[in-house]
Amino acid sequence: MIRQLRTSERFRAGVLPEATDIDQAIERSSDIAVVVDEAGVVSGISVNTECPTLGCLDHWVGRPFADFLTDECVDKFETRARALRESPDAQVRPIELNHIDNAKWEFPIRYTMHRIRGGETVLLLGRDLQPFAEVQQRLVREQMAREREQQRMRGIETYFRVVLEASETPLVLVDPEGGKIRDLNTAAAQLLGSTVDGLSDSGIAQAFEGRRRTEFLEALKGAASTSELKGIEAVARRNGRVVTLLPEFFRAAGDLVLLCRVTAIDDQDVRGPEFTQSLASLFASTTDAIVLTDAKGVIREANEAFLVMTDAAQLRDVKDQSLGEFLMRGTVDLTLILENAIKTGRIRSYMAQIKSVVGTRLPVDISAAHLRQRGGDLGIGLIIRDVSQEDTMAAAEPGSMVSQDAVKNVMDLVGTASLKELVSATSDVVEKMCIETAIQMTGNNRVAAAEMLGLSRQSLYVKLRKHGLLHSGGGD
Repeated sequence: MIRQLRTSERFRAGVLPEATDIDQAIERSSDIAVVVDEAGVVSGISVNTECPTLGCLDHWVGRPFADFLTDECVDKFETRARALRESPDAQVRPIELNHIDNAKWEFPIRYTMHRIRGGETVLLLGRDLQPFAEVQQRLVREQMAREREQQRMRGIETYFRVVLEASETPLVLVDPEGGKIRDLNTAAAQLLGSTVDGLSDSGIAQAFEGRRRTEFLEALKGAASTSELKGIEAVARRNGRVVTLLPEFFRAAGDLVLLCRVTAIDDQDVRGPEFTQSLASLFASTTDAIVLTDAKGVIREANEAFLVMTDAAQLRDVKDQSLGEFLMRGTVDLTLILENAIKTGRIRSYMAQIKSVVGTRLPVDISAAHLRQRGGDLGIGLIIRDVSQEDTMAAAEPGSMVSQDAVKNVMDLVGTASLKELVSATSDVVEKMCIETAIQMTGNNRVAAAEMLGLSRQSLYVKLRKHGLLHSGGGD
């Protein structure tokens, strides 16, 4: 019984005149071997078993070889095959062909062409180029990705340069390790009396007088490491201008960078000496008292109106004293004013009484503001206005309708009972009004309200519960 041979086996048996081991050598020397007859039809094919990417191509046998070539490769193959048949001794260069199979699988093969069987049949010995093509495609993709990344980085750098130059704030970027200026904008270069190119890559300490590199760099890093906004004063070497550097750290691509904002001290009041003189004149001549204190409430400056209000003869009588000494509720009022001014930045209206050095009292309305600048804290500024000529009931009660109704109810009782009975009946109303006013003035700070009313905290809570005010506001 004769065993039927596979197509690839028929090809191997028919490549050479005799079946020898040469057919195996041909098969193993190439990834694919194809025999094409004079009509361009595939008469045999063999695929190397060690080249699994090609798979089984036995269905090519008996079909035109051109059916498995891309359009641009058909003419290329026919031209080379015709040249080989017409000139048997001609050296035909290797040819690269792109194959298609089932209209969706495309793979490149590099062939060498050989004549067999009288010169009309062509043997194609091919090397699979798919691994090389994949490597090339990967390289192309990597190159394209690299180009896109470079384009993106150029865009980011362009944005950075435009924003840096457009900023009116002088900015300097410093390497915290070497102390060199990595970048700066034109505003900073002009402020320091140089150009961007002249300062770039130079030491930051070299731009200022009397500054050693290590000492100056440590001062910058120390100021940048603190939570407070703390500046460092220096004198520009090229133009002698006194400036303040406000450094802060940020991280870029894993590296720490110092961002220094530069401010000219002599330019901080950009409106000039006329504006300063106008403020000084207003401070001296206004009818409202103006007081400047430090963060603890110690008076540093006061105008003439405050001296008149406190019956003080001259500034040294009030300077370096606590403002609480001139408030009727002393530290209670002062603490509330300072805490709220520092916390919120300003107080619009706070009703209190000023006590003069001779003991007289004067109802006042106090507004305060926390004065700050980039270089540090300037303290608290207070404007104190005399309200003794105004309706004290309206001034002391900004919108509490409960108290007005209570007063009206009390007035309606006049004539219906004796004065003693009226006083006894209205004592609770007055007590409730006082507690409400204290709670309102202290912003529902019950510890401060108890101290303001001269009560213990426990006694205040008893009275709050008695008048139904315990849950009228927030917490302490």
